[in-house]
Amino acid sequence: MSDDAFPPGDGRPADPIRVPRASAASAPRAPGAGPSEPVVTPRRLIGFLALVFGMFMAILDIQIVSSSLSEIQAGLAASPDEISWVQTSYLIAEVIMIPLSGYLGRALSTRVLFTISAAGFTLASALCATATTLPEMIVYRALQGFIGGGMIPTAFAAAYTIFPKRHQPAIMALVGLTVTLAPTVGPTVGGYLTQLFSWHWLFLVNVVPGAVATLLAWTLVDFDEPDLSLLGKLDYLALIALAVFLGSLEYVLEEGAKDDWFQDETIRVLSVATVVGGIAFFWRCFAAEEPLVDLKAYRDRNFAFGSALTFMLGVGLYGLTYLYPVFLGRVRGYDSLQIGETVFVTGMFMFMTAPVVGVLSRRVDPRWLIGTGFVGLGLSCLDVTALTGDWAFGELFLPQALRGVSLMLAMVPINVVSLATLPPDKLKNASALFNLKRNLGGAFGLAFINTFLNERQDLHMLRLRESVTWGRQVAEERVAGLAQSLSATLGSDADLAAIKQLSLSVRQQGLVLAFADVFLVLGILFLALVVLVPLVKRPDAGAGATPAH
Repeated sequence: MSDDAFPPGDGRPADPIRVPRASAASAPRAPGAGPSEPVVTPRRLIGFLALVFGMFMAILDIQIVSSSLSEIQAGLAASPDEISWVQTSYLIAEVIMIPLSGYLGRALSTRVLFTISAAGFTLASALCATATTLPEMIVYRALQGFIGGGMIPTAFAAAYTIFPKRHQPAIMALVGLTVTLAPTVGPTVGGYLTQLFSWHWLFLVNVVPGAVATLLAWTLVDFDEPDLSLLGKLDYLALIALAVFLGSLEYVLEEGAKDDWFQDETIRVLSVATVVGGIAFFWRCFAAEEPLVDLKAYRDRNFAFGSALTFMLGVGLYGLTYLYPVFLGRVRGYDSLQIGETVFVTGMFMFMTAPVVGVLSRRVDPRWLIGTGFVGLGLSCLDVTALTGDWAFGELFLPQALRGVSLMLAMVPINVVSLATLPPDKLKNASALFNLKRNLGGAFGLAFINTFLNERQDLHMLRLRESVTWGRQVAEERVAGLAQSLSATLGSDADLAAIKQLSLSVRQQGLVLAFADVFLVLGILFLALVVLVPLVKRPDAGAGATPAH
């Protein structure tokens, strides 16, 4: 019998399955009242946690290979110059997908996009573990990065549409912890997996969690509905321009320092491609009826300044995560496991700080937290300017701990002030742009760090060599002492070995001084960023994204 056979008020209980989604997702509201806040159900919470975990895996895989590149190089019979493509191919593909994910998320829905991304990422991870040649690995890593890039902005957007505003600071503490912790612990996790098993487990570790995240997303995520009509409006010219623009830019930033920038023909060609692709992409974004990436979000003052701050935070997040392992490997001679055991401090303090920041974000003006975070980040860098070649876990503990606390203090409120007040129909696109800015900040930061490090090392070595030339008593006494200590084992070759050992000592000292210079410049930069914080407007107590129905 049809439902129409029962008149209203006949006493028949309502069928819960037939309740409209808007009612199921939101609390009741009086007529004429503003939009009600969404109700957090166990189903939605578990589904959201699956999104966060998928984002964690995608970001973790940026850095998980960084401390194990030598082992992968040996396994694939690649050269030192070629092996960097294991990371570069992932980053190029990921940075193209991140802005595209906003459009695809609206067209396909969060559920479909994330499920496809998680399943594809899991499959690509398994393929990476089976690679036996470098070309295979590059293709599989590019596939892994491109598909995985769809998971990263998804959790950001969902955090503002499925949770009440009073819960958003705590939720963003969780999201911020994921974003900052994943690249920070990547070298540690990679070092342990490689030492305990083999480099193949850097990728196999994703298979079971990825399969679980895929299943949970498909069965539990119901945050929004797809708009399949957008697929027919896809701007293919903008898509090609986006790929050329961001792909070329990422390559130039990743490989420029190693290839001496514009002295290399490939860098020159791709720099031109970056400019041409960028002009074409921005033209299509403003001219198309349905832009691939909607740039109107930058009209919002907080989103614009928040994006600038997260760009600079990307410099600190990825740049410092890169600097510490490089110092420990090149100066201290640590293997992947020793590096991981030394740099885990930052991740530990992030984990401990996250709940505190979640509480503070509800009670303190977020601008104070952002300012405090950048000051702490600057001080953590300045503390390393006294660096010597003997620094190890003990000396690096305090600056790493301060960095972990400061990154959380800055990251969470930046997320809140940037995205919390945007309307829900703008969140997916804005989240993609926001995450892109952080990744580009990391790419620009690494390019600057590598270039500056090389230049400062050359300068310091030139100055140090002036102090160890023949005719200087101290230098001659040092060579004589080294030769005497080596004569018992090397005989007549002791003098030559002593000169070579002194030269290596000069090179290492020049490198240490260059590291100290990089930390000094970064420290000053982060302290200077505090002047941007007052330009951010404090969100109103009642502001926030309205719930998605």
